[in-house]
Amino acid sequence: IPLGREPSNGTEEEEECGSVSVAFPLTMMITGMVGNALAMLLVYRAYQKKENKRKKSFLLCIGSLALTDLTGQLLTSPVVISVYLANRDWDRVDPSRTLCAFFGLTMTVFGLCPLFIASAMAIERTLAIRAPHWYASHMKTRATRSGLLGVCLAVLVFALLPIAGVGEYTLQWPGTWCFISTREDSLHRLAGNTFFASTFAFLGLLSLLVTVGCNVATIVALVSRCRTKTSASQSRKQWGRITMETLFQLLGIMCVLFACWSPLLIIMLKMIFSHTSVDKCQTPWHTVQSAELQNECNFFLTAVRLASLNQILDPWVYLLLRKILLQKFCQVATAVSSCSNDGWRGRPITLSDKIRRTTA
Repeated sequence: IPLGREPSNGTEEEEECGSVSVAFPLTMMITGMVGNALAMLLVYRAYQKKENKRKKSFLLCIGSLALTDLTGQLLTSPVVISVYLANRDWDRVDPSRTLCAFFGLTMTVFGLCPLFIASAMAIERTLAIRAPHWYASHMKTRATRSGLLGVCLAVLVFALLPIAGVGEYTLQWPGTWCFISTREDSLHRLAGNTFFASTFAFLGLLSLLVTVGCNVATIVALVSRCRTKTSASQSRKQWGRITMETLFQLLGIMCVLFACWSPLLIIMLKMIFSHTSVDKCQTPWHTVQSAELQNECNFFLTAVRLASLNQILDPWVYLLLRKILLQKFCQVATAVSSCSNDGWRGRPITLSDKIRRTTA
């Protein structure tokens, strides 16, 4: 996780600031590892329960998301911490820049995979709600595993394009991480970098749009079913519990993904179409820089930080939006909804009455 700062003039002050800065990526790595490990444990326990048979595909997606985020952190965070311990001198850690290429590939793979897995989760829930009969007969856990594996392999093949000469991974400002380059050293390199970077950005934005669209379609279907079904059967109550829990988890992950990734993807497209790169941010801070340049560099660094936070926030969204914490919220939501029995229409209904009916 790149956390930039302005270099100081004194060596002692610089070392002191470096020791303070390394605490941020270290804390974030530990937080993310704990969250993803807990999420994977809860997913495994929920997957073994028979009553969760209807949502096993969804649980597979959640578990894959947590595993992807955890693997990405284990591969990238130690490198960032090592660079900070070397006073942000990448050449001391990686003189040949081989580690830089690996770091950029890891950032690409474990950046796109969570976005695509979130889209797969949204599509899976949409099919489960809007086409339940087709879903029951075709959507098996084996198909879900094959789909997730196919997504990961496709992303890996895309991330390996720089080996074939299409695009490149370069050191990014402030010198603590590597990612897709947008610079234009030559006409040939400009074409490859533009294609690779723009494809990454468009794929990321496409996955966000698919996730939002599928979640909206799922919400519309839930509202429609809520209005048409008034029976209080046990199966309908179980269906409502499962869909409400998974829906809130979907919405939480969707909001986290959109907030974390959209700034970086948008600024990447802006740099591509304006033929600029963050290489200009490498200008020493003690020289005179325009306020506009400093703002652009700071905004880019903020966007990268937000994207890095995605691996940490994803599992905690799943952990916090669990059935235990959602139970009272669902009770209140049921109390104010229009899904009431005909027998209750003849007299005034209070919120406490509704909550008692729900808990009963």
